[in-house]
Amino acid sequence: MTAYNVVRFRTKPDKAWAFIEAHERAVIGVPGFLRGALVETGDRTFCFVGEWDGMESLAAARPAMVAILDSFRDLLEDLGGGLGVTDPVSGMVVAEVKA
Repeated sequence: MTAYNVVRFRTKPDKAWAFIEAHERAVIGVPGFLRGALVETGDRTFCFVGEWDGMESLAAARPAMVAILDSFRDLLEDLGGGLGVTDPVSGMVVAEVKA
């Protein structure tokens, strides 16, 4: 069953465009990754949403996702509250919404 991961980020001042460009260059070439999107949610705030063929594929890809994060980690601001530079969540689809 389909799974999604969602990661919230906030860029350092004047680093939003570099962060967007890093995502445009990123390639998540791991089994089970279906597609992803970077969503701008506010001033210097973004969420990445990834679609996966299941939780097993998502879990197996975590080292690759951390490597991608490491390539642009210096562009990010700490989110506070002990989160660090990301606020990740993931899970299985329990309901689908149709157009």
